[in-house]
Amino acid sequence: MFKSSTGFRRWAIGLVLIVSPLLQFVAVVVDPGTWGDIRESVSYQDNPALAQLQSALYHWSWMLLPVGLIGVLHFARRRGAVLAHIGGSLAVIGFLSLSALLMVDPVEWYLGQHNTPEQAAKIFDEIFNLPGVVFGFQMPWLFFGPVGAGLVAIALWRAGFAPLWTTILILVGWWVGFLLEYGPVTVVTWGVPVIAFGYWGVKILRMSDADWISFYPTAPGVTTPDSYANTTA
Repeated sequence: MFKSSTGFRRWAIGLVLIVSPLLQFVAVVVDPGTWGDIRESVSYQDNPALAQLQSALYHWSWMLLPVGLIGVLHFARRRGAVLAHIGGSLAVIGFLSLSALLMVDPVEWYLGQHNTPEQAAKIFDEIFNLPGVVFGFQMPWLFFGPVGAGLVAIALWRAGFAPLWTTILILVGWWVGFLLEYGPVTVVTWGVPVIAFGYWGVKILRMSDADWISFYPTAPGVTTPDSYANTTA
């Protein structure tokens, strides 16, 4: 694993692709808002500890997933490179924006603890509907994450790395899941990508360094896999 940069890169990306979606899935399961009142200022009062836990899990999931998606762009070097890199760029901006937005969770908990649900909603809207907050942190950036992840999945299918079924699961999970109202159905829509990303991760972990290197370009005049191997890629 640590004998070459290729091995380290494979293991880092493979593990991230397994862990990151799993963290998100656990977050949606333990989130009081998944099963309770759709108003988080209310549902977070049911179990403040789980409310804090889900925020932390979502945060690290959405921080790590762009790392994994940028890593798998390697497999689209010969085909689908433009689509993959557009998707990867969107995913980075989108998921980091989603992660930053999680700081509203403790605010909603505090407002719900000290105000009626109606008062909490009014105060929250007055704060977070400010134009600078909306266009600086929310719109349209929040949609870049799921859109970017879907584009990367399509590109990797075109490149021959990702089976079609994994691309379909990611598209269903991200593109459909983000359009539906957050609740029990989200456990399903955000759960199916765990299988797809996990498959990618396991596939990468089971690769040899030579398999990884084989995705580098081999056109005349371009550095060959053998030369990459000699320099530990």
